[in-house]
Amino acid sequence: MADSALLIFILTYLGVALGRIPGLALDRTGIALLGAIAMVVSGAVPLHSAMEAIDLPTIILLYALMVLSAQLRLGGFYTWVAGRTVALLASPRLFLLCAMLLAAFLSALLANDIVCLAFTPVLTLASLRAGLNPVPFLLGLACASNIGSAATIIGNPQNMLIGQVGRLDFGDFLRWCAPPSLLALAAAYAIIATIYHRRFAARQATQSPTPEEQWPEFDFRQSANGVAAVLILVGLFFTPIPRELSAITVAGILLCSRKMHSRRILELVDWHLITLFCALFIVVHGIASRDLPASLLSGLAKQGLQLNDLYALTGISTLLSNLVSNVPASMLLVRFLDPTAPEQWYALALSSTFAGNLFIIGSIANLIVVEQAKKMGVSLSFKEHARTGIPVTLASLAILLLLL
Repeated sequence: MADSALLIFILTYLGVALGRIPGLALDRTGIALLGAIAMVVSGAVPLHSAMEAIDLPTIILLYALMVLSAQLRLGGFYTWVAGRTVALLASPRLFLLCAMLLAAFLSALLANDIVCLAFTPVLTLASLRAGLNPVPFLLGLACASNIGSAATIIGNPQNMLIGQVGRLDFGDFLRWCAPPSLLALAAAYAIIATIYHRRFAARQATQSPTPEEQWPEFDFRQSANGVAAVLILVGLFFTPIPRELSAITVAGILLCSRKMHSRRILELVDWHLITLFCALFIVVHGIASRDLPASLLSGLAKQGLQLNDLYALTGISTLLSNLVSNVPASMLLVRFLDPTAPEQWYALALSSTFAGNLFIIGSIANLIVVEQAKKMGVSLSFKEHARTGIPVTLASLAILLLLL
């Protein structure tokens, strides 16, 4: 049974790392779901244990924040905010700075994927119309959204998982993770501004920008409702009330709208990401229940690599996050962190998120920027991303290691 569980785990994580299975039209979510099904069908994880393996508070928190993001997106808040920065296009470096600060701030409060989805078309079209090269601004958006999301428990999916499983305090997490995130953001801006200092105005050869789907018009009332909900929720996070209960209550209130149909909001919930989380919980439980990961980490400990060493944890997290993506990596590693040592959880949150900037495939936010830009006629290659992604990631991790 242990052999079958290990084989299913290896095949699932290999598929998640590659993002596909040759000959089949499967993506990462489909592969993870098949892995979970295989764990149950093979008997490695009994059906009742599969349900218990899913961390429901994490799923509820993730779902509720997606509802809040959907409210802001449908209210036109994201495109309105992005549009306000267009006036700064006359000064490309200032425009880049403001765009990165804005993306980082919003990503710290909401899902960074949604921020990239909303901002990419606006930044691309605005820079092309101004005769500027859109690439540095798109790279700045991707890097800033990843870095900014590392600052809070609710900034990205892996932080939500780490915060819920580790029972981390929202304020303590912010105080520990915000300083390295701010320094990493400053380093990212300096690196991108330096690399492109002679190429801001060198517009790359592109196709004519194609019209994107109709962006929601700005609705002050609906946007105000979304912003108020976010502020109330952040305030509740500083209270003893469980985060998942606060989040789902606020989300439920938002659904009670006389103007915005709940169907439109729920259509923007990323059900694929939620399914991915549920499936990976089951897959990881399948091998954890047989102590296979513990045996592997025991072997690493004999080589001097122990997770209670924050430097070793940072290295292992970075490597795993670029092999299988940061959500699966975090889901595997949280089982072996010390609940009484919160700095281990903070280090995992920062390192797994910073690692997402290394290559395009390291973060879903990166892929969203690339795909959305492609629809607008702008090509962002793996090599082009790596020219900034590698130094930005190395600088971010160096800052983290120095602060450790």
